[in-house]
Amino acid sequence: MRNPNIVLETLSVKSEDSSYKFKRLYRNLYNREFYCIAYLNIHANKGSMTPGSDSKTVDGMSLKRMDNIIASMKDHSYQPKPARRTYITKKNGKFRPLGIPSSDDKLVQEVVRMILESIYEPTFSENSHGFRPEKSCHTALSQIQNKFTCVRWFIEGDIQQCFDSFDHHVLINILRRRIADEYFIAFIWKLLKAGYMEQWTYNHTYSGTPQGSGVSPLLANIYLHELDTFMEEYKESFDIGEYAKGNPEYKREHKKLCNIKAKNAQVWNELDKQGKAAAHKEQQKQQRTVRSLPSTITNDPHFKRVVYCRYADDFLIGVIGSKQDAEVIKSDIGQLLQEKLKLTMSDEKTKVTHGKNKVRFLGYDITIRRNIQQKRTKKGTIVRTGSGRIALFVPYEKWRDKLLEYGAMKICKDINGGEKWKPIHRGFLTNKPDIEIISRINAEIRGLYNYYKLAHNASVIQKFAYIMEYSMYNTLALKYKKSVGFIITKFSRNGEFRIPYTTKTGQKYCVFHNTGFGRKETPFKKEVDMPKKGMEAFRPLKLIKRLKADICELCGTQNIEISMHHVKKLKDLTGKSEWEKLMKKKRRKSLAVCSDCHKLIHNST
Repeated sequence: MRNPNIVLETLSVKSEDSSYKFKRLYRNLYNREFYCIAYLNIHANKGSMTPGSDSKTVDGMSLKRMDNIIASMKDHSYQPKPARRTYITKKNGKFRPLGIPSSDDKLVQEVVRMILESIYEPTFSENSHGFRPEKSCHTALSQIQNKFTCVRWFIEGDIQQCFDSFDHHVLINILRRRIADEYFIAFIWKLLKAGYMEQWTYNHTYSGTPQGSGVSPLLANIYLHELDTFMEEYKESFDIGEYAKGNPEYKREHKKLCNIKAKNAQVWNELDKQGKAAAHKEQQKQQRTVRSLPSTITNDPHFKRVVYCRYADDFLIGVIGSKQDAEVIKSDIGQLLQEKLKLTMSDEKTKVTHGKNKVRFLGYDITIRRNIQQKRTKKGTIVRTGSGRIALFVPYEKWRDKLLEYGAMKICKDINGGEKWKPIHRGFLTNKPDIEIISRINAEIRGLYNYYKLAHNASVIQKFAYIMEYSMYNTLALKYKKSVGFIITKFSRNGEFRIPYTTKTGQKYCVFHNTGFGRKETPFKKEVDMPKKGMEAFRPLKLIKRLKADICELCGTQNIEISMHHVKKLKDLTGKSEWEKLMKKKRRKSLAVCSDCHKLIHNST
């Protein structure tokens, strides 16, 4: 069997040739090593222990189970099972359907995902940021910061029920452009048509990508790559002019300023104190007039630009041009989506907004700064560096609603009818250990700050942290039936609030978040949505080695078929039985056991 990493690397190299068509892809589904890597990728996911419609999970994974899947692939009898449908609540109170595939389907879909990603990832647009290696919300926001300078109009784009509306025939036709393996295409059809179970009733899927599957985001990017390509071609035809023409009024007023400066310089030594003050006042007045004017023509018909950024089914377009230009672009995109991709733009969420106003994208408020302050560059010239630049802001309601969601505060009314925020205890945390309480609070603060640290007003997270801090004090005060002052005094040392805990190496302390909330201009490279491409090759292979070792880790029997036992959380184990003691000792959520021990484990739970 060929090494999967070599196969994937070969596919990536060949994908750079746009005319190349991939053949004999389906045979990779016979390779057990692909399934081993897929198992490595999915076994630690939160949903790996959530049963699908067949009630199976990743628990009990074995080489025999993989071989059975491969055998059904070879005779083409493998049939993906319908996903078990559930619903999750959205922030607007509506419900989003979520499909939970069977564990075998998750394994197979991960293999398909790796193959498709190697083929398509090198060809994707730099303007696409959702669900991609080395891409994230922050890379999308950084692109907007760097590329949307001086735009006059924003087009906020949203595709209505995007993932549920993908036309299967359109998707298959897109895949056929690069893939000339009908067996592989037929299997993609099976995934698309697998259906879902709701209230124990089978439902067909006539559109959309596989419900809740690992391959769904990648298929969505393949589908919406058509929009990315359209926008790249649209940009080539829309952009005109090398630079905007200078503003005659600005030139006229700037010339007046230069004349005033020259006149003052000639007679400066001859002026008395009052004369110098009057001359300086005249010069400052003219400077304010110059700064208030744009240096270029605002609506230059000979200079136009369009910039585009997409994250999943949300996209933002910046236009340097007129509002009519922006409306035409919006109409052309809507026409493309409807006629070519069979998708519909949301009228409610897709709108044209002036650059001076704020638009909401990826949870940030985005606007164009109109800062007239000047700054001297390294070359000595004075420029208005802030004008026309993108500014990112944390929306007020985002961090306020988080406090209400966490139950960390309540809003009261003062005597004047205004809002008064009061930190309150979080009752469900009072039965938790102290270290778990402070760790959770720290994680919630860091989570919000890490997401909004690109914002120009990232420091407002300090207000969020202040309420969270006193909510923690109230929670600990309720737990110990003491006052807040007593709790602060008891756990504070050298200006830090810290909770002690004991490890094998001795006593340590968990300190309340105190690293500040300054703005970060660029995101860390490690903050990505998906693993770095090819990372499967560098992941520790201990799990697979344990699976292939043919040694039961519980009873020690050798040369016997092994299956992996998984648990969701180690802290849920009581430690009463031998297998629980062993897992807690090894600090592993998996255990390689023989079939007899596996039955014994399940009979004891």
